Amino acid sequence: MSENNQRLDWVDTAKGISILLVVMMHSAIGVGEVTGTVSYMHWIIAWCSPFRMPEFFLISGLFLSQVIGRDWRRYADRRVVHYFYFYALWAVIHILFKEAVGTGHPVTALAHIGLAVVEPYGVLWFIYLLAIFSAAAKLLHDARAPHWLVLAGATLLQMAPVQTGSYLIDQFAEHFIYFYAGYVFAPLLFRLVAWAQNNVLRAVAGLAIWAVLQTLLVFSPGYRVLPMTIHMGWSTAPGIHVVLALMGSFGLCVLAGLLSKLAVMDWLRWLGSKSIVVYLAFALPMAVTRILLIKLGFTNADLVSTVVMATAVGGPLVLYALIQWSGRGQFLFERPAWARLPGTPGARRGVAMPVQTPAE
Repeated sequence: MSENNQRLDWVDTAKGISILLVVMMHSAIGVGEVTGTVSYMHWIIAWCSPFRMPEFFLISGLFLSQVIGRDWRRYADRRVVHYFYFYALWAVIHILFKEAVGTGHPVTALAHIGLAVVEPYGVLWFIYLLAIFSAAAKLLHDARAPHWLVLAGATLLQMAPVQTGSYLIDQFAEHFIYFYAGYVFAPLLFRLVAWAQNNVLRAVAGLAIWAVLQTLLVFSPGYRVLPMTIHMGWSTAPGIHVVLALMGSFGLCVLAGLLSKLAVMDWLRWLGSKSIVVYLAFALPMAVTRILLIKLGFTNADLVSTVVMATAVGGPLVLYALIQWSGRGQFLFERPAWARLPGTPGARRGVAMPVQTPAE
């Protein structure tokens, strides 16, 4: 969402595709772990692996140019504290549910909460990294670092075998290039999508060529699709992986641009506008549904994965709708005024009414 509260339909559509792929991956791998079998979702995720998370980060950087020139207080409130608020809140919820309630070990839960401060917790690592990436981009901007130099350095980081044992450091090295590329290449991407929407046949032809190349490189010698992991072929090679990730991210945005023109795909655009709602809360209904289905004797991986994914996507949306209807619990998906930095727009002053800031 841009800072003037105007949304681009194709951006929300791309977010909708992205969140579906994220939930699909976790649903498929989770079911594969307990059933020991591969579902149709594994193959979809295998094909999308080169760009599944890079695209999410790239889109997150698209509107960075509108705020990166602000003073640090206002910028940090909008792009750093904002994400850390939702990360901290939902990390505690996840940990209490999984550890204190699920396993009955409150001491272990407290230990995990402490560790979550310095190491991203579970599926929420994406939210944590958005805050870190935003801070890093601002530092580089204020240092007047040339875009080409940052892109080159970030690309080398991605290609290097960074395995420090710290999930934060390793994932920073793996994905910062895509967030920064979204910031730098935003004008180019906006023009590309606009061109595609005005030249549909040529855009479809280009997407077809990309799809063939992607297929050949992903399912090349060396690929294996297993219940709990996926080994791709040449697409994981240093250099090739970065190119495929950027090509796939641009390709998905073009596809989203075309789909956003179809009224029948409005549901996908709407889902994308609530993508962070789904991302924050999908893990809990996903786990509960998977456990219940397995206990009830369902073992068909295709069926179980489909039901688990549907529940994981729908559960957070139902919760969000109930909150909007009841007027209670808005803090779960909207940042309250007390969680804003003093002196920033919307921060609580005296007895002023709280101002809520949506997760996106």
